[in-house]
Amino acid sequence: MPHIKNALIRYRIIDKCIRNKYKPFPSKRDLREACEESLFGSMNGTHICDSTIEKDMFSMKMEHDAPIKYSKLEKGYFYEDPDFSINDIPLTEDDLGAISFAAKTLLQFRDVDLFKQFGSAIDKIVGRVEVSQDKGSEEFIQFEKSISDSGNEYLSPLLESIKQSLWITFNYASFVSGKVKARKVIPLLLKEYRNRWYLISFDGDKQDYITYALDRIDDLEITSEQAEKPKGFEPDNYFKYAVGITSGNETPQKVVFEANTIAAKYIHSQPFHASQKVITTTANSVTFELVVNVSEELIRDFMSYGGDIKILNPIELKTEVKRRAQAILS
Repeated sequence: MPHIKNALIRYRIIDKCIRNKYKPFPSKRDLREACEESLFGSMNGTHICDSTIEKDMFSMKMEHDAPIKYSKLEKGYFYEDPDFSINDIPLTEDDLGAISFAAKTLLQFRDVDLFKQFGSAIDKIVGRVEVSQDKGSEEFIQFEKSISDSGNEYLSPLLESIKQSLWITFNYASFVSGKVKARKVIPLLLKEYRNRWYLISFDGDKQDYITYALDRIDDLEITSEQAEKPKGFEPDNYFKYAVGITSGNETPQKVVFEANTIAAKYIHSQPFHASQKVITTTANSVTFELVVNVSEELIRDFMSYGGDIKILNPIELKTEVKRRAQAILS
């Protein structure tokens, strides 16, 4: 059964490679190495041979009507129908079994230090697979969905450009001006926040760190120009004092706020930040303290509690929340 499951997983890997517009026309060797690296962590042909890839592509054609063709000019494979994807085909019981096999393998490593930060994601994958296999359960369970996954196709090429330290160019649509401008930056870090992916980069012209939402990026190009990453950038510390996606090199501030007893229970269970701590507790309220960068996300989180929270410090934050509350009233 594991061999069958591995075959189904290989189909998905082959499909992804053929559809990768940033590395089109993969050769048989490219497909073999991609499958072997994903499944076994090696690329030397010990576990998967070229004939296995040939059989996989034949099966994809026969079982899934995959329009795989070979280009003699490009010396690689492509889809005759560029819109085809094996992901559009409903999952079979064997597919779900393959995913379950892979998910349960992941589950064994969820408490390893290297993967602890992905623990909740692994749990969600395993839970989703188990529900899918338990017919009828979906009537009683709903998972959180992302309304749009636009931009997610850039994750793989951006990750590769970060690893290789290459300059990238793209067009970006501004929320503020509505204009689309060409950008050239050094990619540094990918971060997910509330089901959306963001790129943290360094702009050479502005000499500053800039964050871009992937769903507003278009015409991404990975150049061959080597980049020198800015000194002092540490991915582990960049968001240390951040609430949300807004960060930078600003000095963090001590934020003090008071919440009524009901709101305090929610805030205890869902802290605004890892630095959150209780200063005082009375019969009617709890006073909290955070050490964070004051950001748009923090302000919006505070305002989501309405009159249940009172900002005490810093004064600038208190004034801004008050200004927005008055705008709501007017």
